[in-house]
Amino acid sequence: MTRTRTRTRTRTYGWQDPAITASAVGDESGLEFLRGFLTGELPPPPLAATLGFALEEVEFGRAVFVLEPGEEHYNPIGSVHGGVYASLLDSAAGCAVHSVLPAGTGYTSLDLNVKFLRPITVDTGKVRAVGTVLTKGRRTALAQAELLDSEDRLLAHATSSCMLLPLPPR
Repeated sequence: MTRTRTRTRTRTYGWQDPAITASAVGDESGLEFLRGFLTGELPPPPLAATLGFALEEVEFGRAVFVLEPGEEHYNPIGSVHGGVYASLLDSAAGCAVHSVLPAGTGYTSLDLNVKFLRPITVDTGKVRAVGTVLTKGRRTALAQAELLDSEDRLLAHATSSCMLLPLPPR
């Protein structure tokens, strides 16, 4: 086996102060808060810049994130790392839950169960993580998320349980 050295690739990105967004949590409904990302009133979280994904749609009980896979997402075997799948699915499921919360209520993930069904590479093209709320109670919510390619083939599936929390007054 011949190993070839290649030139180092680089990627530069920036983000805004995450305290801006954190200070706005709970002031309005979860849906209104999430819509702030779509309108540009709120800066996206640093993780979105780090991984290169974005919130594309949000409505009550549903959130959609998109990602154009790149080499920077690869694991050592030449496909997108499972942690990228999980981050997209967790974001979609969690934000779907957030979209149904009233002002003054937050959430945290209790678990995330991911099933990887197909590999993703740069040739896959843009992928979408579509999160939906399955049920919401007083203390917990259950959501699912599907990771889909441009032809709506299922690449991965996840379920997430979230604990609902009253946010402290400011």
